[in-house]
Amino acid sequence: MGRPEIFLKNVPLFCDLSVTDIRRIAELVEPQFIRKGEVLFRRGEEGTAFYIIVTGKIKIVRQSSLGEEVVLAILKNGDFLGEMSLLDGLPRSADAVALEETNLYVLSRTEFFSFVINNESAIKSILSSLSVRLRKADDFLEDSSFLNLSSRLLKRIVDLAELYCQDEVKKGRVSFSMTQSEIASMIGATRESVNKEFRNLREKGLLSTAGKTITVHDIDKIKKLVRKG
Repeated sequence: MGRPEIFLKNVPLFCDLSVTDIRRIAELVEPQFIRKGEVLFRRGEEGTAFYIIVTGKIKIVRQSSLGEEVVLAILKNGDFLGEMSLLDGLPRSADAVALEETNLYVLSRTEFFSFVINNESAIKSILSSLSVRLRKADDFLEDSSFLNLSSRLLKRIVDLAELYCQDEVKKGRVSFSMTQSEIASMIGATRESVNKEFRNLREKGLLSTAGKTITVHDIDKIKKLVRKG
């Protein structure tokens, strides 16, 4: 994964650190690799480490009361996870599963607290991240309560397009890999209902599918439909 300090100095969490502090953190982190579908940690486990994603993507998931998977967040390179259990001392609140081959840097609980206690900007960054995730959880609840399935799906397609293909979004045509079952778990819907919605979108020429690949033909048109609700 190359030299840790080169990567770490470009991560928002560490951007205000001095060169000396960056080098110290780089000496403390340990590399970890997990394959697609591999579990990083499970809900209920003790939190023993803090993770920074170098490459790849990880989904944060919980099981509903009916045993269905609900995706709470998808994290990509530069994002961090695992801080909540370290801060409150409680077990992990969700599962973390690799969506693709993922490289991480791992900081032990002891080193994490040593770093946070001595760095005000890190505390602000972590609190900001927690706030963003809480707002997203609120948005999910609001969408589930007030938006119909079609609107929720269109909104999630835009989110995924921007997550996976930031550069391509500006060009209008975007492709990304995600199963319709996975998308269903993100919007609190059944796979069958989402498949039906995708069929309608294909018939309207808004997107096409081939296996796991979803191609949005005009992302701006999708965004307009989202704004209309």
